[in-house]
Amino acid sequence: MNKEEQLVKILIEKKYHISFSESCTGGMCASRLINVANASMVLNESFITYSNESKIKYLNVSKNTIDKYGVSSKEVAYEMAKGVAINTNSNVGVGVTGVAGPSSDGINPVGYVCFGFYINGDIHTYDVNFNDIGRNNVRMKACDFVFDKLIELLR
Repeated sequence: MNKEEQLVKILIEKKYHISFSESCTGGMCASRLINVANASMVLNESFITYSNESKIKYLNVSKNTIDKYGVSSKEVAYEMAKGVAINTNSNVGVGVTGVAGPSSDGINPVGYVCFGFYINGDIHTYDVNFNDIGRNNVRMKACDFVFDKLIELLR
């Protein structure tokens, strides 16, 4: 059983719904989950919030948070996860933001990705530097991290 199948199984067992708010991963996490049969039982809706404006509009991320910490920060990932969970009435909300490359955002190096996980009101944040391994490799590694961490947190 692959990671996505494991996650869908856990979410079904717990009767949880999940929603994603993705920036640098561009919907890849939601897409991978949808590859699994019965994903419709757990996935409410998800957003690709690539621009700062979309994070503010759809996820209630504070412009002040973006201005103070930068868009690729644990603080923004926190607000993305919380916003998507609350706005979609999901038990689990995931926020992913970072620098996939090919160039830095001027603050963080290429490969730096921040994650927020909202689970029934508890929020966990992480940041990982996957290094400059290529844009799509960073995105794939970020999604792997999301599935691994969700399985760990939900068990």
